This record gives sequence, structure tokens and C-alpha cells, in this order.
Amino acid sequence: MMIDAHQHFWVYDARGYDWINESMTGLRRDFMPADLAREQVMAGLDGAVTVQARSMVEETRWLLELSERESIIKGVVGWVDLCSPEVTDQLDEFASHPKLVGIRHVVHDEPDDEFMLRTDFLQGIKKLSDYDLTYDLLLFPKHLPVAVEVVKSNPYIKFVLDHLGKPIIKDGVVSPWDDDLRRLAAFENVTCKLSGMVTEADWEDWKPDDFMPYLDIVLDAFGPNRLMIGSDWPVCTLAGNYAEVLSIVIDYVTRLSTHEQEMILGGTCSEFYRLPTT
Repeated sequence: MMIDAHQHFWVYDARGYDWINESMTGLRRDFMPADLAREQVMAGLDGAVTVQARSMVEETRWLLELSERESIIKGVVGWVDLCSPEVTDQLDEFASHPKLVGIRHVVHDEPDDEFMLRTDFLQGIKKLSDYDLTYDLLLFPKHLPVAVEVVKSNPYIKFVLDHLGKPIIKDGVVSPWDDDLRRLAAFENVTCKLSGMVTEADWEDWKPDDFMPYLDIVLDAFGPNRLMIGSDWPVCTLAGNYAEVLSIVIDYVTRLSTHEQEMILGGTCSEFYRLPTT
């Protein structure tokens, strides 16, 4: 199976999605499973992991309800308040759902660059191991050293780095992202999503070669068995259509063995999130 490891759904409203600014007006509409299904048929994919886009338990509840009706959704990465004394109650509500596979917090929007080192946040992260849930790291490059400390103190939790850690592709910046990424990749319980690259590039004038240095570094750091393809749809539509965005990775991995290609295009995602095999 070819699985998109990272995409979103929403029913748009300006207050709930205030991060969609004037430069992103194309995202100011609803994006639902029927929309993604059409894109996946054309691109030859078999399903997706749906990731939270708002920091509210109502979003997690809605995505899980959506997953019960839509077979295209193979797993849900939701949100709970990891800093709250009520985090156990929230996890108790959601964790028994077969489609809940992980939790994410929008760390890169926090004003404190060391937010993940807060005592209450770390205590919340540690609880994920009790529920066999993964954690998605949504970061800017400046947060990678903090992520290293978080991962180091949580060896029994599986982490995945979203969007390569958002390197500044538009300006061709590699350092110190590359060194910090390698430090994070040294931990075997960390995987990486090959996603979200086009929106870190020049939206109007990117070409596949722009991503090659970053893909080379990530492949060398993580190896093919700890990488998974993702679209970041519909956010990616700011810079390209669904098939076009996925083809960056699909074309790149043709240099690898058949098994390695299968892992990056679906196998790693299925194993990491423990998705159903049918």
C-alpha cells in the first residue's frame, strides 16, 4: 500500500483557522475526504494518516468520528492538552479508538522556544507510552536541539519529525539544520516524514532539484526504513498539486531498492503508526 503519512481535513472558519493568512487564501474553504479521495486516485495512493490542524480536543473527536465513516483515513494523529492535569482523562477518552495512532502539538507556534522542556509538557509526553501512542514533532530548525533533549529522556516513545524539521529551502540554507537533524536521527525511536517541503521553498518557482540536498541529508541520517512520504495536503496546494508534490519523493526514491522504495512509500508509515494492513 502507498500511504500518505501526513494530511489534514477541515471545515473552514476564519476564527478556528486564524493561521491561514492573506497569502493563503486558497486554503479558505472546506477540505474533506471526498476531495482527497479524488486526488489519491489520480496519484495512485491507497489511504492517508490525518493530522490535527487545531489545538482542541473537539478536533480530535471530529477526526475520529470522520475516520469511522471514511475508509481513506487509515489513522488519526490528534491533539490533547499535554500540559493539562486532565490529560489522562482526555487520553482515556480517545486512546481506545482503533484509528487514534498518535498525538501532536503545534510547537513551532509557541512563543517559548523551549516549550517542550516545560515540566508539565514532559509529564504529558511520558503518558503517551502508557497508551502506546506516538508523537509528531512539528518544529522549526531552531527547535531541533530541544527535540533532542525530549527524545533522549523518552526512549520508549516513538517520535516522528514532520516536514524534515522545516529547513529553509527557499534560501538554500542547510546549516545548522543538517547537524541538528543528524543528532536527532541518532535516536532509533525517531522517524522522519518527507513532507511539507514545497511550502518551505519558493511557492511560485520551485523545481525538484531544490529539494535534493535536503533529501540526501535526511536519507543518509535516517536511512530508508525510518522515512515516510507525506503530502501535507491541502497546505501543499499553495505551491503545487497533490500528485506533483508527491512525485518529488516518488521520483527521488527510484534510485533505491524495491524494498526501500516500498518502505518509504507506505511500509514505514504502516509500521510506525501500526496501521491496518488491508
